[in-house]
Amino acid sequence: MSSLSRELVFLILQFLDEEKFKETVHKLEQESGFFFNMKYFEDEVHNGNWDEVEKYLSGFTKVDDNRYSMKIFFEIRKQKYLEALDKHERSKAVEILVNDLKVFATFNEELFKEITQLLTLENFRENEQLSKYGDTKSARAIMLVELKKLIEANPLFRDKLQFPNLKNSRLRTLINQSLNWQHQLCKNPRPNPDIKTLFVDHSCGQPNGAQAPSPAINPLLGSLPKAGGFPLLGAHGPFQPTPAPVPAPLAGWMSNPSTVTHPAVSGGAIGLAASSIPAALKHPRTPPTNPSVDYPSGDSDHVSKRTRPMGISDEANLPVNVLPVTFPGHGHSQTFNAPDDLPKAVPRTLNQGSSTMSMDFHPVQQTLLLVGTNVGDIALWELGSQERLISKNFKVWDLSACSMPLQAALVKDPAVSVNRVIWSPDGSLFGVAYSRHIVQIYSYHGGDEVRHHLEIEAHVGGVNDLAFSHPNKQLCVITCGDDKTIKVWDATNGTKQYTFEGHEAPVYSVCPHYKENIQFIFSTAVDGKIKAWLYDNMGSRVDYESPGHWCTTMAYSADGTRLFSCGTSKEGESFIVEWNESEGVVKRTYQGFRKRSFGVMQFDTTKNRYLAAGDDFSIKFWDMDNIQLLTCFDADGGLAASPRVRFNKDGSLLAVSTNDNGIKILANSDGMQLLRTMENLSYDASRTPEAPKPTINPISAAAAAAAATSAGLADRSASVVAIAGMNGDARSLGDVKPRITEESSDKSKIWKLTEISEPSQCRSLRLPENLRVTKISRLIFTNSGNAILALASNAIHLLWKWPRIDRNSNGKATASVPPQLWQPSSGILMTNDVADTNPEEAVPCFALSKNDSYVMSASGGKISLFNMMTFKTMTTFMPPPPAATFLAFHPQDNNIIAIGMDDSTIQIYNVRVDEVKSKLKGHSKRITGLAFSHVLNVLLSSGADSQLCVWNTDGWEKQKARFLQVPAGRTQTAQSDTRVQFHQDQIHFLVVHETQLAIYETTKLECLKQWVPRESSAPITHATFSCDSQLVYASFLDATICVFTAMNLRLRCRINPSAYLPASVSSNVHPLVIAAHPSEPNEFALGLSDGGIHVFEPLESENKWGIPPPVENGSASSMAATPSVGAPGSEQAQRR
Repeated sequence: MSSLSRELVFLILQFLDEEKFKETVHKLEQESGFFFNMKYFEDEVHNGNWDEVEKYLSGFTKVDDNRYSMKIFFEIRKQKYLEALDKHERSKAVEILVNDLKVFATFNEELFKEITQLLTLENFRENEQLSKYGDTKSARAIMLVELKKLIEANPLFRDKLQFPNLKNSRLRTLINQSLNWQHQLCKNPRPNPDIKTLFVDHSCGQPNGAQAPSPAINPLLGSLPKAGGFPLLGAHGPFQPTPAPVPAPLAGWMSNPSTVTHPAVSGGAIGLAASSIPAALKHPRTPPTNPSVDYPSGDSDHVSKRTRPMGISDEANLPVNVLPVTFPGHGHSQTFNAPDDLPKAVPRTLNQGSSTMSMDFHPVQQTLLLVGTNVGDIALWELGSQERLISKNFKVWDLSACSMPLQAALVKDPAVSVNRVIWSPDGSLFGVAYSRHIVQIYSYHGGDEVRHHLEIEAHVGGVNDLAFSHPNKQLCVITCGDDKTIKVWDATNGTKQYTFEGHEAPVYSVCPHYKENIQFIFSTAVDGKIKAWLYDNMGSRVDYESPGHWCTTMAYSADGTRLFSCGTSKEGESFIVEWNESEGVVKRTYQGFRKRSFGVMQFDTTKNRYLAAGDDFSIKFWDMDNIQLLTCFDADGGLAASPRVRFNKDGSLLAVSTNDNGIKILANSDGMQLLRTMENLSYDASRTPEAPKPTINPISAAAAAAAATSAGLADRSASVVAIAGMNGDARSLGDVKPRITEESSDKSKIWKLTEISEPSQCRSLRLPENLRVTKISRLIFTNSGNAILALASNAIHLLWKWPRIDRNSNGKATASVPPQLWQPSSGILMTNDVADTNPEEAVPCFALSKNDSYVMSASGGKISLFNMMTFKTMTTFMPPPPAATFLAFHPQDNNIIAIGMDDSTIQIYNVRVDEVKSKLKGHSKRITGLAFSHVLNVLLSSGADSQLCVWNTDGWEKQKARFLQVPAGRTQTAQSDTRVQFHQDQIHFLVVHETQLAIYETTKLECLKQWVPRESSAPITHATFSCDSQLVYASFLDATICVFTAMNLRLRCRINPSAYLPASVSSNVHPLVIAAHPSEPNEFALGLSDGGIHVFEPLESENKWGIPPPVENGSASSMAATPSVGAPGSEQAQRR
């Protein structure tokens, strides 16, 4: 249940109490388990209503949940037993003894015998321990004191003993606010509306007396949003109707105490039951069946309902599925053409030399494959060059630090196998779990450079699995082993943080996961038990049986919303199942396995759609939504009987083990291009005397390879990578279409910069306009890619939408089809508040919501929130001074906004509660850029002071700061902007300044690449990454546009003004802002100083902007070799 739904329960409890529905109040308290009413509990105990006492308690705990719960139930049942004896009701006492107290015999048999012997006494006070027992009333009072202490100490009652501090009649207040809001939206509002029902939305009657149709049945409303869209702003209010079916969080497994059967459960902060559901899980996979769903459309004046006018629905929490909703007629085929996107070709075969036990691809450099074998070897392969960069045999780093049992075991039998290899989330570390006690953690520094980081003697016996996790924002290593335990270690210093005990057999695998702020670990043991643990010492939260009752592994889909397990029984029967997270039961069981597998089957998931498993000398694939086998490949034969399988991050490559101690690499078309790109990079590096081996670093090879293959971008279901756009947007890379082209690797050809000087050399389109504006200050494509939103210097927003026609069936923005300047039927404009300032002198800024349903914007005055469907102003806030100069949404909570101010501060503002949470101070001039990284959990800021600052988003402390190095001899204007934008890897970022472009690494704030125009050249006005971070588009004051290869900032194409500006246009007209299309890497748009907007695409015959220059002397960053804009003697065309 989400946090808002939980709060709704409290509001209902308050309402019921105020309305004197006493029995119903306590029934809801018990059924929800959210609030334990101690006063009611005391009254029932004092009155001796024992059945009601236990029934009420059952909503919060069970007898065997932990020792506190056991003690609570024992004291209550003992008191009930003694009262029966005191009344000489022997038969009733025997019934209580047999039915209620016998359960405790298994925990303390002697105590149970002693209680039984009380039946033989005429008066139980003859027992020495009960000699001071008084009358019933005093005994109950004494017991209550003890019960209250136990309840307060019991972790299951944590945060459930205090009712929230609410104003009176809070629910009524919210309903009244909603009705007032609905009345404001009426087309024909009456002065004194007569509201007779809450069952439908309020709407005043038409002037002629006709009743306006309810939004629930209004046939003029827009159609359901397309697959891939998010629910609109605050859709259906924050309390959504129950869709069918709803993928509930795994927390549901842990919120049902009746399913906990393990007697050793020692704790249980059922924090998972009461915690908020991650936003990704709020979006139904099928359309809601409730008929009152109101989807705003361009022709509708209705906006989505919210509890507060300021509240913004959570649109995404990372990791999140970009395709959380599917609707009839919008199947997977829109994104994938199964099975064409599955890796099938076999471009690489590796000779490992020993049997592969475990494999893992680097999370960023997706052609790096880490391998562990049955003889303890580890290897790191670069698949592009087919080079084994690293090969290490098993060796204890510090034998003297090992325990004597381990030393003796190694002397007796030195044979060791690798059970698991895995990379850390950022690829800076990798771990190796061995079959003998030990885990070794290496640090990876690129190329063939690895260093010893940690060696941990983790378990007695084999270490069966290993994983990395980030509880409390701290990187940890999780291990499990033959000693039946799971342990958590600090990944920095190897300190043990937790030991989880409770399994009764060796623990086979671990699967850490998180949903919002809930961090937990699944574990499986070889007896088939599945348990779940929080990062505390309170014991397991669940105890379930896995299919097969033997070796099982668990894995989530890439977006974290679907849970799968794969296992094999001792008899060789294999299973892959999907779990229903709300029930803790198997949702579907996939079919198509050999009756008896030859070994323990391994599996993997990719693209939030496919499952793959090694079985019967082949790789079998399933669509996650279909239990029938999708397809089966044997990879040209030679695979192991139950081959190991592992996808790279974007699913373009699949590594599979063979029966001759080798590994086959399967690839789809993107994977083939990725391998060729890396092969060429390796070839270029190998030609350099200083670099005999290909050196792979995250910003060059990884970025280039990821960009070249549009890594994961064609997969809208992949984990969202948010790009904090330079216009203040935070968009997902959901549906980027790969535009993969073969780059010439023929070094014998003389490279020449591609110059575009004629309109016929590219596709460009000036957007139609009928509103005169002086200049375009901000510009962005909508996230759907079918519209452009601009903010003019006069504070007016302009929206162009592309029509769906035969030439443009998908309605995407393109330079080939003119769009329409769109306005709602009301004819109103989205105009920012300008206060008393001149909007032409203000610093405008805006940020667009991920579902394109609203825009937050400012032009020197208050910040305005507009409905993009109706253009109505939903609210305004934060009047100047200071004035907002930049806006950025928090990637994991759209109610949190970072607002850069003209007084140099950054305010972290919570929209829902209308409160500034933090004020960040570190700049000396106005803020000109903000960008969030959800990978590093940081906020990056830039200012007119040319300073870059990195802020931790947990406590909002400043981590690092660095001033931009302005090239010698260059002068900058007093109010020169510095813009920042994260690369798709969320680790590197682009810096744009009038004097330079630069690529920085975030954690060290280190400049990796820099491009500086010649002194005689025009200043840079703006620049942005392409949607796949493969290119950088830059505009200049002389109206030139340059296209750079992002990996090395080398110029590849120059578009001269004569290609898009008529000769009649003033020479003073130039681009002020540039925006990249969200899914077409080769499409961008310019906003000009004369108010015009141009959309650019390369010719269809070219399908790319020029050819990148060859790498000279093995260097990818030679600035001297980079042509400069407007260089003397250049062939730049002059405007006439």
